[in-house]
Amino acid sequence: MHKKKRPHFKTKSKRRTRNTHKQFPKAKSNTLYHQLLTLLYKAGTPLHNKEIFRQLDLPLSSRKPLNKLLLRLTSEKILKQKNKLEYGMGPKHGLVEGTVDQNAKGFGFVTGLSSRIAPVKYDRDPFLSPNNMGSAVHGDKVLIRVFKVTRDGRPEAEVISILGRGKEQLAGFVSIQSNQTIVYPEDTRYPFTIRLQEKLPADLHDGDAVIVKLEGESDDSRYQQGRLLEFLGNPDSVDVQMRLVIEKHNLPYQFNAKTIAQTEAISDTITPSKNRLDLRDIQHVTIDGETAKDFDDAICVQKTRNGYRLYVSIADVSHYVQPGTELDKEAYLRGTSIYFPGRVIPMLPERLSNGLCSLVPGEDRYAFTAILDFDKQGHLKNKKFAKSIICSAQRFTYTTVRQILTDHDLEVRRTHKEFLTPLKWASELATELMHLRKQRGSIGFTIPEPFMELDDQGKIVTISRTERNFAHKMIEEFMLAANEAVAELFTENHLDGLYRIHEKPSPEKIKEFIDFGHSLGIDLPPLRQDPDWFGQVLAQVKGSPKEYVINNLLLRTMQQARYDGKNVGHFGLAATDYTHFTSPIRRYPDLTVHRTLQQFLQRSAKVKIKKKGNTHSITEMGAFLSTRERAAVTAERDMNDRLKVRYMHSKIGESFQAVISGVTGSAIFVELLDLFVSGGISLTTLKDDYYIFDAKHHRLKGKHSGRSFQLGDLITVGLLDVDLRRNRIYFSPIAEEKE
Repeated sequence: MHKKKRPHFKTKSKRRTRNTHKQFPKAKSNTLYHQLLTLLYKAGTPLHNKEIFRQLDLPLSSRKPLNKLLLRLTSEKILKQKNKLEYGMGPKHGLVEGTVDQNAKGFGFVTGLSSRIAPVKYDRDPFLSPNNMGSAVHGDKVLIRVFKVTRDGRPEAEVISILGRGKEQLAGFVSIQSNQTIVYPEDTRYPFTIRLQEKLPADLHDGDAVIVKLEGESDDSRYQQGRLLEFLGNPDSVDVQMRLVIEKHNLPYQFNAKTIAQTEAISDTITPSKNRLDLRDIQHVTIDGETAKDFDDAICVQKTRNGYRLYVSIADVSHYVQPGTELDKEAYLRGTSIYFPGRVIPMLPERLSNGLCSLVPGEDRYAFTAILDFDKQGHLKNKKFAKSIICSAQRFTYTTVRQILTDHDLEVRRTHKEFLTPLKWASELATELMHLRKQRGSIGFTIPEPFMELDDQGKIVTISRTERNFAHKMIEEFMLAANEAVAELFTENHLDGLYRIHEKPSPEKIKEFIDFGHSLGIDLPPLRQDPDWFGQVLAQVKGSPKEYVINNLLLRTMQQARYDGKNVGHFGLAATDYTHFTSPIRRYPDLTVHRTLQQFLQRSAKVKIKKKGNTHSITEMGAFLSTRERAAVTAERDMNDRLKVRYMHSKIGESFQAVISGVTGSAIFVELLDLFVSGGISLTTLKDDYYIFDAKHHRLKGKHSGRSFQLGDLITVGLLDVDLRRNRIYFSPIAEEKE
């Protein structure tokens, strides 16, 4: 492991103001105080002092201290007295519960606030100093008391009690010190080390990754006792890193025995029936990436007298995954498949995702089909949905379709002669759909994505820009069309379905972006609160050095798309109705959409509907599945960053072209143009001048030389160091030679 000393990013400490917006008296920390407030909070109603004494199970010697504490807290209005000897919560109790989000430096915040006794009135997450953290650690469910709210609206709090431990096991790295084995948690938000006491395997080495179980409490917050649960091995392995990500983000990755048994018992017989449209004579094809293993969508385009007919057939996962079953419960808890380079944590067992629900060529498969009729200009004129049976005629890759439609490769075209005309029609329809979507203002961000090629050992061989050709755009247009058509049906018929919504960006964030654009000298178009304005901005910087930064910053002004039963439209797509229908193999929301659509078709056909065991409301499902999606995105980004760090470790000393993606008073952040790798430049490495931070113009400027580093500037950097444990990369600027 590389041992070079890395530079430290210095941050300016902010003096905490003593003048506050609101301040509550802060009691000195003691066990009786914590026990008392926890008891009264959980009780939710005033208790007599004798009942308090009894429930706290105190010795007789504590009766006097308890009465003194009750009187003091009453005088401070943390408690209030009722009927002389009954005590409940007072106006300044400040008690709420939430989850600790701890920083590696020891302080933290409490998120997800709730209360059993009163509405939560705090708009910001309360701050916990290290001294007020108690024995709580990251992820713990805690009861806190807010004792102060600063002028900027930030509550400050102390931990009163731990309501539930967040994690019982942690991943970490072994450090063998003398006769002791220490484990440093891989997640740096846990600011302690773990001591292993039992006899350990002889092949355990310094730096190995392990999973340990935390055992009991510790008197010293810097240490915890633990027991070895699992030996993972060398952290340079992609599979070890995957397990570390799984542990860090609490990802379910193994199917339980009941789910496996239920999946194995599913019949693989495909039987035609009167309730299914037989579309096996329709020339469906799948178009996916070279490495795709599951094919959940197939398409066919026919030319008609008035325009085009598009078939979008999606694997009928709802046929196999019935509501309330063990298989359904497991899929719901996962919410989505999670994709890592060369690896996947599937939402469904492989027998379904890569087998019965994969639209492989030459095999009959159950599907759910959207049949959409368009005029010659791409306007939707009619829509029909049906359960179906299809048989895919061909598995295409995006590359092959590009060779046929864009490159006009004679040899490839000759090989796929029977598909040339349908693909030509597909190309024509997709072109019209793209034109209409652009016309209505759909925002087209151009943020390149990396493709990581792994070798047999799971190490990155190369990082390159993911290709996005016309074939990708064509399939995207057809999936968007199907998703919109289903959502329109939901809206027209007032169905209780799950929409994919994207709300308007906040005016404050747009103003921040406009101020930033002006600071870079960009002449922005007059502001309008519609998607087309964003498209104009992107078109204005297309092809310029500022394109990458503007795309990223404009994307940050956007709200996160999410799932909800209330349709408010999709701002980014400029769509009034949108949902997710096209990927039920890997997204649970799509499965719920299929079920809603099926119930509608059954009602229309006057088929009796059997009520089955999904107890979650649409609102609950939308909120939960949105959190699962965000967890998956975070985990995928984390895994990619880990592999990039290991890839860059062998390149220390090399130079790269980069764009400045962020500037603060202590560091410059850059992204390499060709490798899509991010890292930082500490101001301590800028030895040629004293640099002053100009927040208004997002730049650092040399006091004597006038040299500046501004957001969006292109820069040459040298790779200074790589911190494998913290997954951080450090660069230094390379001065350009003067001609």
